Amino acid sequence: MEDKKTDVLFDSLVLELRRGTIILSVLSQLKEPQYGYSLIVLLQEKGIEVDAGTLYPLLRRLEKQELLESSWDVESAKPRKYYKLSDYGNTVYNRLCLHWTEMVKKMDRLINIEEVK
Repeated sequence: MEDKKTDVLFDSLVLELRRGTIILSVLSQLKEPQYGYSLIVLLQEKGIEVDAGTLYPLLRRLEKQELLESSWDVESAKPRKYYKLSDYGNTVYNRLCLHWTEMVKKMDRLINIEEVK
């Protein structure tokens, strides 16, 4: 019984950690225009699982925050909305990357990876 409780708690905590990294993951792949499904595939290829129900609302929110620009491709058989980093989004993304790098260094010192093994 205790193992099941631990597993549920662990899964919940992992989900919280993932939520904190999804924005950075998405922004990292939008230097070149991507449409939603292509972005899902691209992230999956790099080991990041994101479902459509999470991604599409996030893309709309990031566009509303002016981090992304979008355009429609109506030339193909199926119209697709492409997203890419705006200039402002690129600035914010670069700052987030610097912050992430510093945070990882600090966390590595806190948890001392060797002790966890």
